[in-house]
Amino acid sequence: MKTEDFTTNNGFVQNELESLRDHLKNKKFSDVVDEEGNQYVDLVMEGGGMLGIALVGYVYTLEQFGIRFLQLGGTSAGSINALLMAAAGPKNKPSSEWLLEIMAEKDFYDFVDGDSDAKDFIKAVTSKSRALKLAWKGAQVIDNIREDFGLNPGSNFHNWMSELLKKKNVDTLAKLKELRKQGNDMLRLRDGTPYAAADAGRFALVAADITTQTKVNFPEMSDLYWANPDQVNPADFVRSSMSIPFFFHPYRLRNLPFGEKQLEKWRKVGYSGNVPDEVFFLDGGINSNFPIDLFHNHNKVPNAPTFGVKLGVDRHHPRIIRKVPDLLGAIFDSARQTHDFDFISRNPDYKHLVHCLDTASFNWLDFNMPDAEKRRLFEVGVRGAATFLTRFNWEKYKQLRQELVHVNKASAEMDAQMPTPDPLLADVSPN
Repeated sequence: MKTEDFTTNNGFVQNELESLRDHLKNKKFSDVVDEEGNQYVDLVMEGGGMLGIALVGYVYTLEQFGIRFLQLGGTSAGSINALLMAAAGPKNKPSSEWLLEIMAEKDFYDFVDGDSDAKDFIKAVTSKSRALKLAWKGAQVIDNIREDFGLNPGSNFHNWMSELLKKKNVDTLAKLKELRKQGNDMLRLRDGTPYAAADAGRFALVAADITTQTKVNFPEMSDLYWANPDQVNPADFVRSSMSIPFFFHPYRLRNLPFGEKQLEKWRKVGYSGNVPDEVFFLDGGINSNFPIDLFHNHNKVPNAPTFGVKLGVDRHHPRIIRKVPDLLGAIFDSARQTHDFDFISRNPDYKHLVHCLDTASFNWLDFNMPDAEKRRLFEVGVRGAATFLTRFNWEKYKQLRQELVHVNKASAEMDAQMPTPDPLLADVSPN
């Protein structure tokens, strides 16, 4: 494929963008801007395997209308996009051009790098083969699961990501941090005040450390796992985040730093045991597939909003459960989504920031997806972004957020005035 197949040769995309130009001209999306006329937001992206192509369409559309990104976050496919966007170049430059080049050139089926039995089983699953065939092919991969805890080593992905980062000269965390600072001197508020937020350029990739049952935010928590995290290749972070259970081998890490200071760091994240000899990382989606709370601060009205993009319609109908696979799927989805749904329900302003892309007709594990389906997924992202940009009202959102800030402050003041209960009386109950 070529990048033009997604953009200039795609009549739908061009028509969609053209129809928006007059409508979005001079529209405000943020109070953080630069001298080139770009507006800056934070962005959090959900995980979803091959559905991540729709994320590229979403980002491409935002960038076409001068939106750039301060903080970037995500899980699994969302973390892949976030890392590549962070590494693409200075924050005032569009990142989707590079993402499109990568997407057009890569055969994603290369990620299925297990043995022939693993490939046969995955093909049977994605092609929705009959139960007898699935059972037969499944029996062939029992050893893979028992010995390696997964079907595919994930080495092709890790090497591919490392090479991409190397092309941008960001093969260490330290280099990526420096790159993310570029463009900060151009940032200002609309009144001309320089915007000097310390978190401008931050990125956050979510993984699940199942050894210590810790939700991990990389690179923020990387010093738990590496003695010198600034020298770690960021490809390690995203390899941890995208380790789909049983589809990929867990990402395993040994030789963790230890000592009293290290134990104190572990205590701060709620783990009270000894530093483990080995850690297993799985896809961050098993505990937070859409970590929209990454950049949240309920005590202030932000100068820049946090846009969120989900892959799938948001709980629009009850799950139909008739068979065991239906039950297992519902259990898995509940585990990975409940925390994020709960956050949005407790912070209703985020409903104005999050857009759900309707990807229901696509198979998120189809790494052998035909080119026509890839283009259609990209279009889903474009269409979703167009809808969101049209509806979003920055001034109305700030007003709503201000009201919530007042409520939070009043609640905190009331809590502070409440007397502290006597622990000696906590277990005393009336006769």
